[in-house]
Amino acid sequence: MKLLPDSPALVSPPFVPIATVVRSGRAESWILGAAAVATPAGRLVASAGDSELSTYIRSAAKPFQILPLLLGGGVERFGLEPADLALICASHGGRPEHTERAARLLERGGFSVADLLCGAHRPFDLEAARDLESRGEQPTALHNNCSGKHAGMLLACRLLGYPPTGYTAPEHPLERRLLSQMAALARVEESAIGIGIDGCSIPAFHMTLAAVARAYATLADPAGAGLESDVAGALDQVAAAMGAAPEMVAGPGRFTTRLIAATGGRVIGKEGAEGFYAMAVRSPFPLGLAFKVADGGERGRDGVALEMLRQMGALSGEELTGLEGLMRPSVRTVRGQAVGEVIPEIELAEVGTSP
Repeated sequence: MKLLPDSPALVSPPFVPIATVVRSGRAESWILGAAAVATPAGRLVASAGDSELSTYIRSAAKPFQILPLLLGGGVERFGLEPADLALICASHGGRPEHTERAARLLERGGFSVADLLCGAHRPFDLEAARDLESRGEQPTALHNNCSGKHAGMLLACRLLGYPPTGYTAPEHPLERRLLSQMAALARVEESAIGIGIDGCSIPAFHMTLAAVARAYATLADPAGAGLESDVAGALDQVAAAMGAAPEMVAGPGRFTTRLIAATGGRVIGKEGAEGFYAMAVRSPFPLGLAFKVADGGERGRDGVALEMLRQMGALSGEELTGLEGLMRPSVRTVRGQAVGEVIPEIELAEVGTSP
């Protein structure tokens, strides 16, 4: 049985070409995807393919999953720094600076590594993984790229009086609150968001690209989105923290960290597994952008993200120059010889006039 997107494929395909893999001057493979761009007022202004395509947004939900902790006064209660908040929103590389900070977050709430329900995996950061293996050590849950988020959820449970056991269950009060918050920011009913299980065992949101773009537009300009002052302040705090500590959000050399750093935090990006990516452009004109690579691959993802920002006029010439090595990544032989490139070719079509 095939599980195809719910879209009128015979009239308009859900996915369109967004990048081409070129080898020795000839097209070899074609990457398909779909995208949406929205304003803080909730208006869809540009798209490619089916902007109403629904998919799991995976870790792109993290900047919003921290909100109960912030709204409950967690920064003051636990003495959290911007780098702590950035780590809670991160898909980090498992480097020492990440694992040590995650461990300190747990300690502030009276928790230990044993309380994390994310599981353990090899660090994303290759240097960190090699160092761990050279010492003959096995990764722990702290090395999981989601350990910061899980530590933050445990702190939220402690703060709000929720039971910390079973905090990953969809019916847990914290998870119910997160679903309600996500729906409000995306301007959809809770019933419009499907729930699956993410790789780290947390409920994963299944949403339309347009809905995610609207949510990220609120991260770009909470006041412009008309949010209540406490929620707007919390989102401003999230964006400021990620902008101030981009090395915590992903890690050295990774696209998300480089994008945030190159723009001085003016653009906040966040990856989700299986080729999902979302961005909040905070200035000069706030926007939320989201796209999905159809087959879940990542080889053209970074270039597509930059091309979307370029087409929306959201990157300066200097910023583009600083990130140009990521726009068209090389195709190389086993010996390292460059024999081609992955060329972003997404074409955003205007949907309406930005308010």
